[in-house]
Amino acid sequence: MPLPPDLPIVDHHAHLSPNGEGIDAARRFHSAGGTHLFLATQNYEPKVPHTVADYERQFAITENLARSIERTTGVVVYVVIAPYPVDLVRQSEQLGLPGAMELQSRALELAGRWVEEQRAVALGEVGRPHFPVSPALAEAAEGVFRHALEVARDVACPAVVHCEDLAAEGYRALAALAATVEFPIQRLVKHYARTVVAVPERLGIVPSYIARKEVLSASAADPGPWFLETDFLDDPARPGAVLDIATVPRRAAAILAADPGGQERLRIPFVDSVRSVYGFEPALPGEPAP
Repeated sequence: MPLPPDLPIVDHHAHLSPNGEGIDAARRFHSAGGTHLFLATQNYEPKVPHTVADYERQFAITENLARSIERTTGVVVYVVIAPYPVDLVRQSEQLGLPGAMELQSRALELAGRWVEEQRAVALGEVGRPHFPVSPALAEAAEGVFRHALEVARDVACPAVVHCEDLAAEGYRALAALAATVEFPIQRLVKHYARTVVAVPERLGIVPSYIARKEVLSASAADPGPWFLETDFLDDPARPGAVLDIATVPRRAAAILAADPGGQERLRIPFVDSVRSVYGFEPALPGEPAP
């Protein structure tokens, strides 16, 4: 079934790289019916950043890629930036744990300034390693995560969280952490959500569901807010991982083909949730941008 021209088709979290498909991947997304992309920054070099200037170059690559995609494909791109939480592990080996924490803190503050300058719409990915680390590293990561929420709070933007998959207990712990810095819970997004947790147990945190068929099926009755994402990595060594960039528009088309009322369901991740979390509606081509 053709996608409705008045319905934005939004991938809430993907990575693109000038070392991978880059703009060509965005063209595939657009050809499949995608209209809007939240582009999360990533490390574009084998070594992790060692200075704030390294992070500034990384953020600039993401921003330049976003603007190039818009010029060449018509896809609207929203930039999401922050130092990757897992960087802390390797940085601590080379800079020491205090030095690594200081670098992450300063890079988060740089990302916050970019949000204030309207060069980015959110801080992400922020959070903690999704695998076991030493107690000292775990404590340091929580401290950096708390500071990330403070920065996002102060610049009034969402925070997109990288961490282990969450069940109800995990959502409670994440909400408790946000409460310690008075971060507005309705602007906290759990990236790469794979487990569908009932709305009351999410405590206001917004899941960004990975667009796998089984997750979409489990979330069929979810009233929102929630997002859909591919977490496309654009890594030549892992083609199509995590999901291919064209997956969200293809899933949207399948939902519409199977359910005449599917358009209202798709407005939840593509329109209503963007409005409630980010404060704007994704403009369609020819409409004024927010």
